[in-house]
Amino acid sequence: MSSPADGITRVGHDVDRLCHNMGYVIQGKPEVVRNAVICLLAEGHLLLEDVPGTGKTSLARALASSISLTWHRIQFTPDLLPSDVTGVSIYNQHTEEFEFKKGPVFANIVLGDEINRASPKTQSALLEVMEEGTLSTDSAVHQMARPFMVVATQNPIDMEGTYLLPEAQLDRFLMKLTVGYPSADAEAEILRTQKMGSTVAHLQPVLSAADVSAMIDVVKTVEIAPALEQYIVSISTATRSMSELRLGVSPRGSLALLRAARACAAAAGRPFVVPEDVKAMAPVVLAHRVILQPDAELQGRTGVELITRAMHSVPVPRAVATA
Repeated sequence: MSSPADGITRVGHDVDRLCHNMGYVIQGKPEVVRNAVICLLAEGHLLLEDVPGTGKTSLARALASSISLTWHRIQFTPDLLPSDVTGVSIYNQHTEEFEFKKGPVFANIVLGDEINRASPKTQSALLEVMEEGTLSTDSAVHQMARPFMVVATQNPIDMEGTYLLPEAQLDRFLMKLTVGYPSADAEAEILRTQKMGSTVAHLQPVLSAADVSAMIDVVKTVEIAPALEQYIVSISTATRSMSELRLGVSPRGSLALLRAARACAAAAGRPFVVPEDVKAMAPVVLAHRVILQPDAELQGRTGVELITRAMHSVPVPRAVATA
């Protein structure tokens, strides 16, 4: 019978395998790839925001293709309806009853491409499934598959025909990542490996859905000391009194940081959280949850910069007792 320590070691090993497999497609971005995997293990949803052509969709496809599970892609457009995402009830003449036809949201990984091109009404169709893992239709409640993850992409440059994601929906995403341009060497490697076509189509899965579900269960056993819980709360509290912010981090954000820190520790093969896990996760988990004052935006301030400043203002726990 395997011990809890064996489970944690296994998670660390499988995370490395998954990241290595995705690295065949996403070259030169190991931190972004690893954060995407950590987001999956924390049972969170991922928002990828960057300019076109940097590999946002390829990252999402590489993650889905590296695991033997179901995944669907939804191309968000201004005329997309909520029922195009969730599904629709259709009248069956034979049974004389309405039957629910499931939409593309019923999958383990749902890729929402250019999510900010859909209307707020269609975007709101994802709110319940992202927060509760269920979908209410008519008188029935449908449970989402496990694992379940929404990976959405958006382009911050081309604003014509787009709708800003409301704060309520941004808060549903555990992480917001920016892929960024690759280094010159990484870009040359991309040209060499993909000159005959995209490599993501040839990616083979290295884990099953059951493997990922088991990894998620192990993450929930990772210990976090009370001092580190207070450290997370102190960071969130610090943002609420910053003059540059109109809205600081909510308790939901604190809980999201705790979940991400535990997944980060498990990915490193550790059964307990250390301050470095919190520091690594705070910018990608909290920055999109704050709202800047207009004058702070005009001065070029960013959420990541202010979250980093909030962390620096809070003392790091010196000694962390782990169970």
